[in-house]
Amino acid sequence: MRNLKIAGGTTVIAFLISAAVFASATAASQDQFDAAATYKAKCVACHGQRAEKKFNTTLADQELIDAVLNGKKPEKPPNMPAYGEKGITADQAKALVEHMKGLKTAP
Repeated sequence: MRNLKIAGGTTVIAFLISAAVFASATAASQDQFDAAATYKAKCVACHGQRAEKKFNTTLADQELIDAVLNGKKPEKPPNMPAYGEKGITADQAKALVEHMKGLKTAP
């Protein structure tokens, strides 16, 4: 019976360590999100080098973040894809919006 308790305790400890490592890796990947690289790879084709096209800075930040996450279908194509379906988180979408605003206001 004692060996069973030790084995069970060891399993719980191993599980907790695994969960902590996974959470740490997930947090590190969120911290390492590169809005500039993502913009260059995914957004520049439609929005331009300086976010000069199809980016309305008069909209509230939350509306812009929602457009990144959920996509948007304007009156005529091209449509804004839903990047939330492609793994972009709300925090990453916010970073992209901030990056685009910075591009648009840069001299």
